[in-house]
Amino acid sequence: MDFFTGDFFEMLMIISFGIAWPTSIVKSIKSKTAKGKSLLFMSVVWAGYAFGIAAKLIDSNVTYVLVFYIINLCMVSVDIGLFFINRNRDRQTEFARNTDD
Repeated sequence: MDFFTGDFFEMLMIISFGIAWPTSIVKSIKSKTAKGKSLLFMSVVWAGYAFGIAAKLIDSNVTYVLVFYIINLCMVSVDIGLFFINRNRDRQTEFARNTDD
């Protein structure tokens, strides 16, 4: 088996993209705000990973690379969930600020 296959380099690409998500998740948790986050961007990335998974399944090309797609999809899903939680917090803070006036 040749180690440097297309799957290997695809895995490296997915890992490279995925490195940013844990940092983004930690930022979302610590900041407790949705400001600076783009739901559209995260949704497009989420769809990209979902399409990648679908392609692997449709082509019956289920290899170890699929695991990395799933991990990244899960991390983006968590960040999207945190976006909604933090956006709700932002709205509550803004509402409280406006009612205090």
